[in-house]
Amino acid sequence: MSRYSNVIILIALVVALALSLAIGSVSLPLSELLKALTGHGNELADSIVWKIRLPRTVLIALTGMALGGSGATYQGLFRNPLADPYLIGVASGAGLGAVVAMSLHWPYSLWGMMAVPVAAFGGALLTVTVVYMLARVGKTAPPTTLILAGVAISSFATSLTSFLMLRSEGELHRAMSWLMGGSIQLGWIPVLAILPYLMIGLTILALSGHALNLFQFGDEQAQQLGLNVVYVRKVLLAAASLTTAAAVSFSGIIGFIGLIVPHMMRLWFGEDYRRLVTLSILGGASALLVSDVLARIVLSPQEIPVGIVTALAGAPFFLWILRRVKSQEAG
Repeated sequence: MSRYSNVIILIALVVALALSLAIGSVSLPLSELLKALTGHGNELADSIVWKIRLPRTVLIALTGMALGGSGATYQGLFRNPLADPYLIGVASGAGLGAVVAMSLHWPYSLWGMMAVPVAAFGGALLTVTVVYMLARVGKTAPPTTLILAGVAISSFATSLTSFLMLRSEGELHRAMSWLMGGSIQLGWIPVLAILPYLMIGLTILALSGHALNLFQFGDEQAQQLGLNVVYVRKVLLAAASLTTAAAVSFSGIIGFIGLIVPHMMRLWFGEDYRRLVTLSILGGASALLVSDVLARIVLSPQEIPVGIVTALAGAPFFLWILRRVKSQEAG
């Protein structure tokens, strides 16, 4: 199965993209969708696809890529199966940075929107640094202390975010929808704004497989095998935090994609990070697109934030992983 992993994941991604473009308040048959994508559809279909669904679909796919890739990287860096941008507080820190930037009333333009991920990146990088320092015991970060530190810092960041939201003059409902993972940014401007950050971050993560494989032997042995452990860890932490921050800036705080997807890729296709990170990037896009489709149809015509769907699926999965970790430690 691992031999055809790339083909399987690419097919899943194409199917997820098609579902995201076709399903909504106005469903489009496949034939009508293809006509609209090629510019030969009717005016209504063209408008729905190009102005509404395609920008949203691309933004959701990019967000899933960021969360899947950063989740796999955090798990490899910390040698911890429970590491995830949401669980260790990085997403909340990025959300705080984004809300601080939004409170400055940046204009809805390309340059104004590009400033939001910068603030989110600062919040994410600060959060992951503090969490790792608090969780570290010797030269490792045990799962229990990592999760406890992540929960504490996440709660602190979320409280500050709520305080800023209550003091802001914007619409509280809009802000709450964003925090729960509602993709409220419309049009192509958010896609263009997020793209440079993700191109840098995801490229670094996709090329980090060999280094992450060495990290699994421990810092000392990785150093003996020629890896500059301190420098590479800083670079990968920065890259993973950048991708998380970019995703959070425009799609809100979406949990568990960075936890579930790397684990599924690992179970299906093996432990080699040279393939695992790339598969998690593509798998993250597919998983979040499917979650977004479910968010549209579960209470149709009302739409729920996609973060609720991922939480409902992710919480039981988290408990299952936690049980596996406890069983392995007991064994």
